[in-house]
Amino acid sequence: MERCIRVDLDCAAICRLTSTALSRSSPFTPEFRDLCARLCDACADECSRHSAQHCQVCGEACRACAEACRADWLCNVL
Repeated sequence: MERCIRVDLDCAAICRLTSTALSRSSPFTPEFRDLCARLCDACADECSRHSAQHCQVCGEACRACAEACRADWLCNVL
């Protein structure tokens, strides 16, 4: 479970940073989005290994976030 918590914290940090980059139209937004999607995928994979309900909910949220980071509509916001 220690690895899960570490990955969760990394994921939360990059999600916050990515949302900030998006809100200020950073020229590095594509790079933030790519890294955010990768970390969200890693978090979802790790959380899905655990049977606890909160891990399952976290995994689903991380998969949805990864999909949003890869979605074309985000590119049009900038």
